Amino acid sequence: MKLLKYGITLERLKETDIELVRHWRNSDPVRLNMAYREIISPEQQLEWFRSVDNLENNYLLIYYKGEKIGLLNDKNVNWEARTSESGLFLGRTEFYSTFVPYLVSVAGIETTFYFLNWNKQYAHILRGNARAISYNAQLGYRLCPDQEEAENQQYELTREGFELKAGRIRKAVRQLAGDDLKTTLLLEPEDYKSGLALRYESLLAACPLPLRRDEDAAGVWIREV
Repeated sequence: MKLLKYGITLERLKETDIELVRHWRNSDPVRLNMAYREIISPEQQLEWFRSVDNLENNYLLIYYKGEKIGLLNDKNVNWEARTSESGLFLGRTEFYSTFVPYLVSVAGIETTFYFLNWNKQYAHILRGNARAISYNAQLGYRLCPDQEEAENQQYELTREGFELKAGRIRKAVRQLAGDDLKTTLLLEPEDYKSGLALRYESLLAACPLPLRRDEDAAGVWIREV
């Protein structure tokens, strides 16, 4: 599976890239902002990958200008309720103080709500990670009830909250993207074998927003935004 939007490509994680992700995940800028901070071994990474390579989890490698720069996840997917938990980290520290994280986040969130007609996204953020809390608040995430004293706090995002809070960020993202505002979802042969493609296509077929399927390329769905 590949998603293309705003100059960002998100590609479903494959086993061939898990060592790169492990290298990023073990680096201090990433590891020290995670609830689990132990160094991860190659064996643990492979075990983790096999546990999440299923229909309830979607881990996506982030490409920017053709380079792999980080990982976006959509885990604990509930297809019936149309909810999931999102997370993001960049393995390339040179992009931390740029607008690239917003390109990734807005591309992912808009796809979730406007392409897949999702109801809600959740996120967990460590209580002491002020930078991540501020970043997610700009996108419309709000603290869930009874989470004030939790160390790893749960936040939630709705379409309404995103539209209310993220207007300026979305406008800036669109200016950077220029004329190409479309969302393209490419479903690959392995997605049909696993059943993932059928899950997505059932959501897309029921989406109330204008979508079209590319008749010349099987598994390609496009929304002209």
